[in-house]
Amino acid sequence: METRRLQLLVELSRLGSMRAVAEATGTTTSTVSQQIAVLARETGAALIEPDGRRVRLTPAGRRLAEHAVTILGAVEAAHLDLAPGAEPNGTLRTAGFATAIRAHLLPLVSELATSHPRVHLLIREHEPDEALSLLITDDTDLALTYDYNLAPATFDPAVRASPLWTAPWGLGVAAHDTRGGGTTVEVFARFAAHDWIVNSRNTADETVIRTLASMAGFTPRITHRADNLDLVQGMITAGLGVGLLPAGIPTFPDVHLLPLTAPDVVLRAYAVARHGRLNWPPLALITDLLTERSTRPDAAGATAPGPTDD
Repeated sequence: METRRLQLLVELSRLGSMRAVAEATGTTTSTVSQQIAVLARETGAALIEPDGRRVRLTPAGRRLAEHAVTILGAVEAAHLDLAPGAEPNGTLRTAGFATAIRAHLLPLVSELATSHPRVHLLIREHEPDEALSLLITDDTDLALTYDYNLAPATFDPAVRASPLWTAPWGLGVAAHDTRGGGTTVEVFARFAAHDWIVNSRNTADETVIRTLASMAGFTPRITHRADNLDLVQGMITAGLGVGLLPAGIPTFPDVHLLPLTAPDVVLRAYAVARHGRLNWPPLALITDLLTERSTRPDAAGATAPGPTDD
C-alpha cells in the first residue's frame, strides 16, 4: 500500500471530510477521493460510506486507519534511523580477517556499549575473497580485507574500499639460517632451493612470493599451506620451509625474521562497503572509528597480523 494514501486515510479519520483533507494536504477533493478509492481496491474492502452529504469511514476503514497510524510511525522511524545525520542504531554485519577483528574491531565492542549502545556488531571471521563475496551477495555490511603492495586487490565497482593501515612483512626462516642482509631480491635468491609456505585460504602472499622469486630468477617450490601464523612458524622451526611473516609480532625462538626492502613487502588493510550504504549511520560510525584507530601513533604494534591469520 502507498503510504501517501494511508496518510490521506488517517487525515480523513481525523478531519471528517474530504474537503478538509484536501485543504490540509494542499491537494484537491477529487484527488483525495481518487486516492481513497485506489486504497479501497488495494485492500479489497470498502473504506468509506455516505453520511448525508459527507462520507464517513466504515468499520474496515477505521481499522485500517488505526493500522495506518502504526505503519506511518514505523516509516518515519525508519527514515530517522537511516538519515545520514541520525543517531546510529541497528546491527552491523561484519566479515573480516582475524587481525582486523582482534586488534581493531573487538576493542570497539566495549566502546560502543558506552557511546552507542543501540549499535550491535555481528562478526564473522573470513579471508578477503570470502568477505568480499559475502559483501557482494549482501550477506554482510562491512568487509575488512587486505592485500599487498606487490599483489594489489581489484575491487568490484559496486564497492568502495577505504584504506585503514599498513604493516611491513619479512621472510621467516630458521634461526640458524639468517645468512646476512641485502635487498629483497637478494634475500629471496639465497633461499631459492628451500620449500616455501603460503596461506591456505588466500593467494595474495603466494603471488608476492612468486613475483619476488621471478625477480630473483627462480620458481619457488610451494609445498605447505596454512592460514595460522603460529602453525607457519612451527613449520619453519621444523625445517619444512620458509614463508612470509609480519614484522610486528614476536617470533618463535627458532625463527628469525629477515627484513624485506627494495622492494618492501607491505600488507594494506581496507574497510570495504557497498555504494549506496556508505551513509547508513552504523556503517559510517564503525568505518570512522576503524579509520581513527588506524591513525593512532600507537597503532603500528597492533596492526600486524597476529598468530592466527595471514
